[in-house]
Amino acid sequence: MDESVLIVGSLAYDSVSSPAGSVENELGGSATYGGLSAAFHTNISKSGIVGIVGVVGDDFSGEDRELLKNAGLDLSGLETVHGETFRWAGSYHGSMGEAETHETHLNVFEHFEPKVPENWKSPTITFCANLHPLIQKNVLDQSPPSRLSMLDSMNLWIQIAKDDLLNVMKKVDLVIINDGEVRMLANDDNLVRAAHHVRSMIDSTYLIVKRGEHGVLALHPDGIISMPAYPVSGVVDPTGCGDTFAGSIASYLAKGSGSIDLDELRSSLEVATVTASFTLESFGTNSLANLEESKFNERLIHFRSIIHG
Repeated sequence: MDESVLIVGSLAYDSVSSPAGSVENELGGSATYGGLSAAFHTNISKSGIVGIVGVVGDDFSGEDRELLKNAGLDLSGLETVHGETFRWAGSYHGSMGEAETHETHLNVFEHFEPKVPENWKSPTITFCANLHPLIQKNVLDQSPPSRLSMLDSMNLWIQIAKDDLLNVMKKVDLVIINDGEVRMLANDDNLVRAAHHVRSMIDSTYLIVKRGEHGVLALHPDGIISMPAYPVSGVVDPTGCGDTFAGSIASYLAKGSGSIDLDELRSSLEVATVTASFTLESFGTNSLANLEESKFNERLIHFRSIIHG
């Protein structure tokens, strides 16, 4: 499938509080944010397709299913089983750099065994969002991509499934993790040194390190990219920003072919940084689901003027 992005991850209902207010049972999950951001860019280019693989309970609303469909997502890999959809509750304080988790109810997600539809067995990009490493391996075995495989992770898997995580990281071309996770994996507080160490551990071609409000650091065979975050004063809810960021990268890289050069990776990071800046300006998926191409382009031009002068 040309210019196709397969995203495997969670669909959830989130209850979030921050200094800006609170919401209950808002649509969330890594596949949701990643899928919506990838679909937004696919819709702009008017080419390609984005599919998500995940599981929801029979409490998943028809309205939310329509939202995903209307965004242009292929839901043939979305399984509905008896029970409740994954639920998470958390809050943000201070600089809002990291969420404090109050409740996690995996529900139907606890026994999720991804089944990739036949028409998604060879996408351009396979992106495994934050999941147990063995589930990520299962997906990669089912749907080897024609251009690039990607995965995201979290500190929990480093703590309880480190060997499985390192093994699946060795299977993909591009790894996205945050600065704390890089330091944890490398056992080194110096971020640049830790990033190089992790990349040598997993033999990954590309390593992208998310740094929250401090931007992103990326290692490419031809050099290092360091980029600030887009400056946003009205931070409402950072939930899903990392998934938005990753989905945008996947969609951007699906448009090319062959190996990824330094400029292409840099451009994908610019697009991803700007897209994620919209996600944190509202609770849930509201800003992302209603993002207009003109507003995105305006912000992208502004961001490039900041970083390129």
